[in-house]
Amino acid sequence: MYDWANSGVYTLIITAVFPIFFLDYASEDPQLGVSRFTLATTLGLTITAVLSPFLGTLADQSASKLKLLATFIAIGVSAACGMFFIGQGQWMFALVLFMLVTLGINGSFVFYDALLPHVADREDGDRLSSAGYALGYLGGGLVLALGLGIIQAPGFFGLPSGDGLSPSAASLKIRIGFLIAAAWWLLFSIPLFRQVPEPPATPRLPGHEGHNAFTETFAQLARTFKDLRRYRDAFIFLIAFLIYNDGIGTIIKLATAYGTEIGITRTTMIAAIVVTQFVGVPFAFMFGALAGRIGTRPSIFLGIAAYGVIAVLGFYMRTDTHFIMLAILVGMVQGGTQALSRSLFASMIPKSKSGEFFGFFSVFDKGASILGPLAFWLVLELTGSSRNAILSLIIFFGIGAALLATVNVSRGQAAALEGDA
Repeated sequence: MYDWANSGVYTLIITAVFPIFFLDYASEDPQLGVSRFTLATTLGLTITAVLSPFLGTLADQSASKLKLLATFIAIGVSAACGMFFIGQGQWMFALVLFMLVTLGINGSFVFYDALLPHVADREDGDRLSSAGYALGYLGGGLVLALGLGIIQAPGFFGLPSGDGLSPSAASLKIRIGFLIAAAWWLLFSIPLFRQVPEPPATPRLPGHEGHNAFTETFAQLARTFKDLRRYRDAFIFLIAFLIYNDGIGTIIKLATAYGTEIGITRTTMIAAIVVTQFVGVPFAFMFGALAGRIGTRPSIFLGIAAYGVIAVLGFYMRTDTHFIMLAILVGMVQGGTQALSRSLFASMIPKSKSGEFFGFFSVFDKGASILGPLAFWLVLELTGSSRNAILSLIIFFGIGAALLATVNVSRGQAAALEGDA
């Protein structure tokens, strides 16, 4: 249910609506606004990546996964509600709130994902993770559809509409959408806190019983860096995940920018985001079932291969119809690939260190949000063509798949069991 809860913020605020709202309403200069927005996005993700390992380890040491999860939800929900009060030209206020929403939602994932090995046996992890992504697609799609309905037909909902409105009145329909996403996130987070117990704290090592949680957190992080050899396969998987997720993240984040450049209409691109959400629901469930039949790693290989095909088709894309078709293909593999990546990693780490290891998982996930777009930009600058840049993403999928092939899942799972013992 937490996937269902947070996805509305991700689709409506982070992906579809706020970037356009910022450039059209809050930014004084659209060209300067793109630069400011990109910098704020990168800074928010970087802060989360830096904090994640420390906070994940602290959650393990102090048995505070749920408390820290609630803290980051509170940060994100408060900032999303604050977006209702953004005035025209208040770009700094808007970006600070956007960074806090980014910090809140991505920071919460560290503790939410860390609960996975505590609430599912290893054989159930794929199915549960895929079901979470499926519900996330459905919830995010419903919030996005409601928000877009209000934006397209505000008069139907009793909101100001027509010509001659003040900037504040004209933007009211969008700002109410931010409140809806925030309320959805808060309301549907409640079942997690009512039903999921706090996992026990990681047992202290002999001689460390008297250390406080903060001191022990730094000491444990240092030990983990030295001890990564015990979890070699989990670490190799993180490198593979970083690389192939670079390609996935770049396609997701730059799809609308690429579409705009080649002449795809804004209406088509927004419709494609909605289509992706709803297509993802059944296919995320299907990937969970597929993993039960052919294995988790082969199923991830299938998703990576599909993304290679998407990159090639993106190179040749010309029309709005092509864009919608690619959106459908992305929806078929995106949730399943990422869900199974989460569950495969969870199966190769000790439960007692789940917060710590998912803190590192968050670092590698956020790295994909930085390195992929950077590579896209470099190819674009060198060749002058976004088509070449989208095609170059095949390299990420090829290298990521090659590294994933070297991961010995059985050995990694055995090491995780030994670590808990």
